[in-house]
Amino acid sequence: MILTKYFQQFFHNSKSSGIVLIVCVLISLLVANSSLSADFQSLLDSKLGTDIFHLNYSVSVWINDGLMAIFFLLVGLEIKRELLEGELSDIKKASLPIFGAVGGMLIPALIYLAFNYNSEYKNGWAIPMATDIAFSLAIISLLGKSVPASLKIFLSALAIVDDLGAILVIALFYTAQIDWLSLGICGGILVLLIILNKSGTKNLIFYLIPGLFLWYFMHHSGIHATIAGVILAFTIPTNISETEPSPLEKLEQKLHIPVSFIIMPLFALANTNITFQKEIFEGFINPLSLGIIGGLLVGKVLGINIFSFLAIRLRWAELPTFSAWKDMLGVGFLAGIGFTMSIFVSLLAFPDEVETQNISKISILIASVLSGLVGFLILKFNKKAFQ
Repeated sequence: MILTKYFQQFFHNSKSSGIVLIVCVLISLLVANSSLSADFQSLLDSKLGTDIFHLNYSVSVWINDGLMAIFFLLVGLEIKRELLEGELSDIKKASLPIFGAVGGMLIPALIYLAFNYNSEYKNGWAIPMATDIAFSLAIISLLGKSVPASLKIFLSALAIVDDLGAILVIALFYTAQIDWLSLGICGGILVLLIILNKSGTKNLIFYLIPGLFLWYFMHHSGIHATIAGVILAFTIPTNISETEPSPLEKLEQKLHIPVSFIIMPLFALANTNITFQKEIFEGFINPLSLGIIGGLLVGKVLGINIFSFLAIRLRWAELPTFSAWKDMLGVGFLAGIGFTMSIFVSLLAFPDEVETQNISKISILIASVLSGLVGFLILKFNKKAFQ
């Protein structure tokens, strides 16, 4: 299978952005454990905005609720494109990553609940369900042509389905008290966006301006504001032409660089500033850390491979071209790199619980590093030459 120009560019960006994210994590950890820690936290807590429209939030909230909505806009665009014209548009091609993603979400959640069902941490059951698409693709791209293109595309499609699952979980299970008036206005804006789409409007500005209002009222409705980005993405028009780029493709191309090299690095800087205090490590081995590490490191690889095996055994799918089950094992471990997505879910699961958030973040970092390392080594020692 020959990689398309788009996928070549996508993997290149993922590799580069993955390196940038690693650097940002290291910087954030160094700052958090230096004399600059208090100043950095003060910066994140400082208010930015205006009280006139109830938009006076801390810098960290603007990053997690504002900039991350743009990240989820890009995720939504990728999901829509894949559903309409990509790997998920054909049910035969889509069945394996869909089955794998479902298993890769279900089994980690069950492992987490096995440790935390009766604990105070049970609300974090969705933390090990997530896969960081940038990091996982960055690791597999380091292997170059020794990994078949079909395996890279499988991991990409699986991560996109995983992102869709994470979006649904956030919308359904991590929603605070709902303001029905604001939610009703969101519904009205959505109707307007659909009308614009159906009427053939292609100018992106007519979608982005209502999208800003959609974010505002979604934020005030109680549903996490990042969902507005996904809803907006699904109303952006597309086409199947190979000569003329659609509005969806144009917006997707414009967002890739700022999301990969500005938004995600800022998120990493703001949310991995963990101060390694003695108290954290004294209580580190607990149901929370065991559930997260077990879910990401063990649950992901088990879930993806068991459900993929069932799909293939039932003849609903087939292994990616030129790959074997040992390769699938390596991909399963790479999908255990939860990192930014898992951290994002942990912030929603344990709001205002700083110590719990820190234990979650350390657990996510440990599990992600181990998963990435094991997956990389499996694929490296099983390498072949593919064009």
